[in-house]
Amino acid sequence: MACSGLLVSHLKPSVPFTGPIYGGLQDGKMVIISGTVLHACGRFHINFQCGSSQHPKSDIAFHFNPRFEEGGYVVCNTFERQSWGKEERKYQMPFFKGHPFEIRILVKYNSFLVTVNGSHFVEYKHRIPLSRVDTIAVSGDVEVAVINFQDVATNAVFPPTQFAPGSTYHPYAAYPTGPSQPQTYTVPYHTSIAGGLYPSRSIVVTGTVPSDANRFHVNLNCGRDTAFHLNPRFSENTIVRNSFLHQSWGSEERGLPSGMPLFRGQNFMILILCEAHCFKVAVNGQHQFEYNHRVPNLQQIDRLEVDGDVKLTYVQV
Repeated sequence: MACSGLLVSHLKPSVPFTGPIYGGLQDGKMVIISGTVLHACGRFHINFQCGSSQHPKSDIAFHFNPRFEEGGYVVCNTFERQSWGKEERKYQMPFFKGHPFEIRILVKYNSFLVTVNGSHFVEYKHRIPLSRVDTIAVSGDVEVAVINFQDVATNAVFPPTQFAPGSTYHPYAAYPTGPSQPQTYTVPYHTSIAGGLYPSRSIVVTGTVPSDANRFHVNLNCGRDTAFHLNPRFSENTIVRNSFLHQSWGSEERGLPSGMPLFRGQNFMILILCEAHCFKVAVNGQHQFEYNHRVPNLQQIDRLEVDGDVKLTYVQV
């Protein structure tokens, strides 16, 4: 668990997972779950609970339950006084087996607003007071890379954006509405990091490595410098890490305690978690290495660049 300022995290929790919602739920709280759907997934769920008791079972304020049977649909419901309420079903499946995902759940005073991979998906009206909700649980056929909790009401990282449904404002929609299939970003890809980096901010990059890939890189830049250069090299079977400062490359870091986690022809999700003294990097939900900061002012790191032999399907900054 990482903790700093407005954001805290459960990093790479084992599934099934049950843990605290740091700071509780209130209007403006954002919960971000990043992970990967397993290839053999039948269903999984995310619960916002009132405690963690199993006998008797705790009340569940919000049960979010994607199911891949019958063409795929998502069930939302509430469990109260040892009984399930009326289901709300959406016959649409925004998840893909074997693919990474990012779920953002914005807590409002009267409802939960849910986006999946940048697209608004569902709104669920509260049936249980938010003040009772203190636990999050994830179970089913998924791997989870990180669960973040953030107060977006006072954070400029998520500017107000208006989009479906109707004229409702969803201040967590920093991305265009996604298509029905995984999209592809143009490479080389560049985007700004609004507000720069700070401890506990995370960046997610997902995509596919082409079968003939040689190398690609993910750069976190500040001005003409590169604070963090993450460079998978398939001919060398490693990930090179470095910084380019004052027109010069520094010393490379190459060690991979668990071996090369990226493979030609396969999907991937890279999570870069910024901490006070280092970047922590996970690939497909598994922690790989840390890279100590070589740039003292993290807020100067304000641009993300991805280039090389890679097919990008999603980027979250």
